[in-house]
Amino acid sequence: QTELLDLSTVDVILISNYHCMMALPYITEYTGFTGTVYATEPTVQIGRLLMEELVNSIERVPKAQSASMWKNKEVQRLLPAPLKDAVEVSMWRKCYTMPEVNAALSKIQLVGYSQKIELFGAVQVTPLSSGYALGSSNWIIQSHYEKVSYVSGSSLLTTHPQPMDQASLKNSDVLILTGLTQIPTANPDGMVGEFCSNLAMTVRNGGNVLVPCYPSGVIYDLLECLYQYIDSAGLSNVPFYFISPVANSSLEFSQIFAEWLCHNKQTKVYLPEPPFPHAELIQTNKLKHYPSIHGDFSNDFKQPCVVFTGHPSLRFGDVVHFMELWGKSSLNTVIFTEPDFSYLDALAPYQPLAMKCVYCPIDTRLNFIQVSKLLKEVQPLHVVCPEQYTQPPPTQSHRTDLMVDCQPPAMSYRRAEVLTLPYKRRYEKIEIMPDLADSLVPLEIKPGISLATVSAVLHTKDNKHVLQLPPKPPQPPASKKRKRVSDDVPECKALKPLLSGSIPVDQFVQTLEKHGFSDVKVEDTAKGHIVLLQEAETLIQLEEDSTHIICDNDEPLRVKLRDLVLKFLQKF
Repeated sequence: QTELLDLSTVDVILISNYHCMMALPYITEYTGFTGTVYATEPTVQIGRLLMEELVNSIERVPKAQSASMWKNKEVQRLLPAPLKDAVEVSMWRKCYTMPEVNAALSKIQLVGYSQKIELFGAVQVTPLSSGYALGSSNWIIQSHYEKVSYVSGSSLLTTHPQPMDQASLKNSDVLILTGLTQIPTANPDGMVGEFCSNLAMTVRNGGNVLVPCYPSGVIYDLLECLYQYIDSAGLSNVPFYFISPVANSSLEFSQIFAEWLCHNKQTKVYLPEPPFPHAELIQTNKLKHYPSIHGDFSNDFKQPCVVFTGHPSLRFGDVVHFMELWGKSSLNTVIFTEPDFSYLDALAPYQPLAMKCVYCPIDTRLNFIQVSKLLKEVQPLHVVCPEQYTQPPPTQSHRTDLMVDCQPPAMSYRRAEVLTLPYKRRYEKIEIMPDLADSLVPLEIKPGISLATVSAVLHTKDNKHVLQLPPKPPQPPASKKRKRVSDDVPECKALKPLLSGSIPVDQFVQTLEKHGFSDVKVEDTAKGHIVLLQEAETLIQLEEDSTHIICDNDEPLRVKLRDLVLKFLQKF
C-alpha cells in the first residue's frame, strides 16, 4: 500500500522475525527509503536464506516473455479463480535479485535482546525474545514516561527458540497485538503427532512422503520429533532428503546460534554436543541434504523416502517436480505443515491427483486462550489489534472464544487505517546541571516534601532537555559606546517569594475579629469560601489555588488584610 505512505519519510523499520522481511529489498532499493532497519542476527541470516532460496527458485525458470495485460481490471475479471480474486495486482512486482538482497541486508543494524537503542533522543526501542523463531522479537518503544509494546509472532510453547520474555511487557500504556496463530483450533502438539503417524503409515505401505516447507523454522522441530520417533516406528532404513539451495547453510546456522536457543539446547553446546539432533541424523546418513534435484541427489535417490523441500505454495521450487513425479500414485502422501497457504488452493493446478493429501498445519504462534492469559499477566492499559481478532471467524460465528477478549475492549484497526493511540505525552525528563543543583535551597513544606524555586535557562537539543545556570548580568561597560542589540543578555529579575499552604477559615475569622473587624460572615462556594466584612464593604474569596481581596479604593485596608492572609501561608 505504498501510495498511502511515502516510504522515503520513514525513519526506522523494526523487523520482528525472518518471515516479516521478505519484501525488504523492494523498500530499501526502490522507494527512496534512507532510514535505519533494526533486526537480530538470526533474523538477518535466516531471512537471507529464505530470500536466497526464493531468488534461486525463480531464476531457475526464466520466463521467455513477461505479460502484464492481464493486470487490467476488465481482463482480470474474466480469468479463472484464484487470479480473478487477486487483490492489488497492479502492485505486483518481479522478484528481486541477489545483488538487491545483499544491498538491502547491508542496511540492517544488528541488535541483541534487551539492547536499548536511542532513536533521535525521542524514544528508546528494545527487542525482546518472542519465542516463535530463532531471533524473533517483540519490540518495546518507550519514552521516559510512556511505553508502547508491539507483540507480533510470539509463542508460549516450548520449541527450539529462546522462550518469550513476558515480564518486560508489563506496565505498557498500549500493547499492539498482531501475528496470532492462523489456525486457532489446531493444537501444534497434536498436529506433530498426526504428521509422524501419517508419515510412518505411508512409508510402511511402500509410498513416498512429500513435505512442502520453508528451509528454516518448523523443519527443525519436525526433524527432532522424527529423530525420537524413527526407531520406535521401524523407520530407521528410510532415507530423509532435505532439498533446498540453502539446506546446508540452514542446518549449520541452527547449530551455531546457541545464545538464541532455549535453555536445554544452550546447555548442550557446553557439553559439547550439537544442540539439534539433526546433526546426528546427518552423521548416520539418515538425513541427507542437497542444493537441488540435479547432480548428487539423482544418483543417491532411493524410494520409499521422505522429502522436505520448498516452496510451500507449490508454485515454484523442487516441490513442483515431486508433485508431478508422485501425484499419480495413491501410495504417496503430501503433508502440509505450513499454515501460510490454503492447501486446497496450492493443490488446485495439480488436480486430478491420486496421491493422498494430509493437512497438519503447525503454527506455534499465540492462540486466543494464550492471548487472554498473557493480557491478564502483563495488564496493558489499552490493547490495539486488527479488526479480525475482535470478532469470531466468519465461518464459525458462534465461537466467541476465538477472539481477543479484554477490558477495556481492544481498539481495532483495518489495513491502511491511521490510528491515534489512546495516550498523550504529558511529561518530559529534564536534567539539571550540577552547578545549578548546588545553588538550590530546598524548603520543607510538609514532612518528606521539600520545594525549591529554580531560575534557569532551558537548553534543548536532540530531544534532550537540560537546565543550566542563568548567565550573570553583564558588568556596565567602561566606555560610552552603545552596545549592539545582539550582545544583550536577558536580565534576571529578582523573584517574588512563592506562597503555599491553605487558610483555615475559622482561625482566619478569629484573627479578623481580634484586629477589630466585627460583623464577619462566611459563605461556602463550589470552589471554597467567601468571607464578607459587611461594615468595611469588603469581601475575601478563599479558593484552593488563589485568594482575592476585593475592597473599594481602600489601599491601607487591602494591605492590612493581605498581611493577615500571609500570616497563614508559607513563603519560599
